[in-house]
Amino acid sequence: MNKNLSGDIWGGFAAMLVALPSAIAFGVTIFSPLGAEFGAKGALAGMLGVAALGLVAALFGGTQRLISAPCAPAAAVLSALTIQMTQQGSGVAVVVMTLFLVALLSSLVQIAFGLLRIGELIKFMPFPVVSGYLSGVGLIIVMSQLPKWLALPKGVTWWQGLLAPELWQMPSLVIGVVTAGMMLLAPRLSTRVPAVIQGLLAGMATYWLLALTAWPELRALHDNPLIIGPLAVGGEGLLDTLTGPWKSLSESGLPRWEHIVFPAMTLAVLLSIDTLKTCVVLDALTGSRHNSNQELIGQGLGNLASALIGGAPGAGTMGATLVNKASGGSTYLSGVFQGLWSLLAIVLLTSLIAWVPVAALAALLIVIGFKMIDWHSFQLVRSQDTVLDFLVIVLVVIVANTVSLIAASGVGVALAILLFLREQIHTTTIRRKSFGNKVFSSRVRNQHELQVLAEKGQQTVIFELQGSLFFGTTDQLYSAIEPELNSAHFVLLDFLRVQSMDMTAGHMIERIRNMLAEKHARLVLTRVPERLPNGRDLRSYVDHIGLLSDNTAKIFDEFDEALEWIEDETLKQAGHEHVSGEGLPLGKFEIFHGLNDTELAALEACQVVRTYAAGDVVFAADTVGHELMLISRGEVKVSLPMADGKTIHLATFSRGQFFGEMSFLDGRAHSADVQATRETELIAIDRRAFAKVAVGDPVMSISVMRAVALAIADRLRHANAELREMRQT
Repeated sequence: MNKNLSGDIWGGFAAMLVALPSAIAFGVTIFSPLGAEFGAKGALAGMLGVAALGLVAALFGGTQRLISAPCAPAAAVLSALTIQMTQQGSGVAVVVMTLFLVALLSSLVQIAFGLLRIGELIKFMPFPVVSGYLSGVGLIIVMSQLPKWLALPKGVTWWQGLLAPELWQMPSLVIGVVTAGMMLLAPRLSTRVPAVIQGLLAGMATYWLLALTAWPELRALHDNPLIIGPLAVGGEGLLDTLTGPWKSLSESGLPRWEHIVFPAMTLAVLLSIDTLKTCVVLDALTGSRHNSNQELIGQGLGNLASALIGGAPGAGTMGATLVNKASGGSTYLSGVFQGLWSLLAIVLLTSLIAWVPVAALAALLIVIGFKMIDWHSFQLVRSQDTVLDFLVIVLVVIVANTVSLIAASGVGVALAILLFLREQIHTTTIRRKSFGNKVFSSRVRNQHELQVLAEKGQQTVIFELQGSLFFGTTDQLYSAIEPELNSAHFVLLDFLRVQSMDMTAGHMIERIRNMLAEKHARLVLTRVPERLPNGRDLRSYVDHIGLLSDNTAKIFDEFDEALEWIEDETLKQAGHEHVSGEGLPLGKFEIFHGLNDTELAALEACQVVRTYAAGDVVFAADTVGHELMLISRGEVKVSLPMADGKTIHLATFSRGQFFGEMSFLDGRAHSADVQATRETELIAIDRRAFAKVAVGDPVMSISVMRAVALAIADRLRHANAELREMRQT
C-alpha cells in the first residue's frame, strides 16, 4: 500500500477518535435546551456533521491534513440561539427549523466569502477581537455545560445551581470530575491515545461502576436523563432528521428574520476565522501553503451538506488536525477517510454511543472551554502599552456573555477601529524637518552661491512626511507646519513615505498653499507617489482636489530637482544668477584665484577645449581617466551606475565648477558616468601634460594642487554637514 495512503487512512482514523466524541458533545449542547429527550437528536446531528464535513470539506477545500468537524463556536452560537428562542416561548418545531436555516444560510455565506475572495481579509481580524471572541465562546460553553455536569433541573441557571448544592446529582458530579481529571492528566499517561478519548472512556467506566454498585437505576437505557439515550439511525430516524425542518417550514412558515440572518452571519465569520486560524498554524508546522478562498468554499460546501442531512455545522479543528498529522496523515484524503470512519462508527457504534454519560460530555466541553479562554491576555494589563488591548478583549467577552456574540462582534470591530485610529492619530506625520541652509541639492555651487544659500536658506523649510494623512492627523500636521508659514519663502513637502491621504488632509495642504501665496511664498511638493499601497494614484488625486490649479504650487518628481529649483529661485531673488551663454576663461575659475599671471600662463599651456552637445557622454565609469575637467559654460550630470541598470544622481556641475579630480590625481579609472545635459564647453587639463609643465614650474604645481585639494576638502566638509543634519533630525 502506498505510504501516503496508509498514513492518510490511519491519520483519518485517529482524527475520527478525537472529532467524534467532541462533535457528539457539541450536538447535545445545541439541542439539549429543548429538553433531555433531544440529547439523542443532538448526538446524531454531531455525528452526521463529522461525516459530512470530513467527506465534502476535505474534497473541495483541499488543505493538506486539515480535519473539519463540528466545533465550539458553532455550539456556542446555536445553543445560545436555542436558549433565547426557548425562553421567548418558541415551539420546538420552530427552534429546530431556525437552527436548520441558520446553518444553511451560514454555509452559503461561507461559500460567498470564498467566491468574493474575502478569505484573505478574514485572516486580518484584529487579534484582541479574535481573542475576545474565543474567550467569550469558551466562557459560554463553560457556563452552558455546568448545569449538565451537575444534572440540574430544567430552568435552573448555572449560578443558581452553584449556590444550591442540594440540587446536584451526585452520580453526574462524580462522572464529570473523573472525566475532566482524566482529560487533564491524559498527556502524562499516554501521548498516543487522544486526551478526549481517555477522558470519555474514564467517564463511561465511572458511570458503569456507579451503575453496578450504588445507583442501579443508571442501568436503564430509556428515560435516563444522565445518558444520551437511544439513537434513531435507521431509515426512519434519518428520514425524520432529513425531512423534519422542511415539514416545519411548510406548516408554520419562516421564523423571524433576525433569528436567522444575524446568527448566520456571526456563525459564518466565526467558523471562517476558526478554519483559517487552523490552516495558518498547519502551514507553519508543515511548510505548506493553503488557499484561503478555496478552503472557505470547501468549508461552506461541507456545512451545506451537513445542514441538508441534519448535521451540526463546523470548521477546521486544531486538535483533530494535529492528531491527524502526528498519526501519518499527509494529504487532504486523510480528511476524507476521517469522514468515512465516522460513517462506519455511526453504523456500528450507535448502541455504545447511546450509553455515553451527558456529564462526561459536559466535562469534556468545560475543559475545552477553559482552554479556549485566552488566559495569557491577563498579562496585557501589566503594561500601559497593552492595557487598552486587554480592555477590548474584556469588553468583547462581557458583551458576548451578556448580550450576544453578534453584538460582541460589532463592539469588537468598532473598538479595534477606534484603537487603530487612536494609534494613527498619535503617530507623527513628520519624519524630519530641516532647512535650506542645512540640506542642499546635488548641484555643486561656488563659494559665493553657498554663502547666499547659507544666509537665505533658513527661509526654506523642508518637511519629510510619513504615514497616513487623514482627518485624524490633519490638525497635528497643520500645527507642525503653521509656525513656519510667517517667515518661510518656500515650504517643501516630501511625500515619499506617505501611505495614504484623504480629502481633509488635501484641503489642509490647499489652505497652506493659499496662506503662502498671500505672502508671495511658494509651496513645493515632491516625490508624490503615483501608486500608494492602497492602489490610489496620489499624484492624480492631488491634481483633482485642486492643489495644482494655479502656479502658486509646484510639483517635482525628485527631491533633488525640487531643492535645486528652490535654490535657483533663492539665488535669483538675491540678485545672483548664472550667465551660462558665454565661456569662462581659465583665470576666472574660483579654484585658481590664487595663481599669478605666470602660473596661469603655464597652466593654460596644458589646456584643451572640448565642446559637447546635450546628451553627450563626457566619460563613463571604469574608463581610464587622466584629466581635470573645468566647465567653461554649460552643465554636466554625474551619475553612479548600479548593477540593475539604474543610476544614482550624485551631483550636477555647472559653469565655473570642475570634476574628474580623482583620476587627475591618481591616474586611475573614473568611478562615475558624466553626461552633458546641455551644450557644454569644457577645459581639460591633461595629467601628463601638467606633470611636464610642473617640472619647470614647481611653485605653480603646488599652487594648483593646493587649490584642487582645498576644493575637494570643502566638498567633503559640505557632505559631512549634510550627513550630520540627516542623522540628527
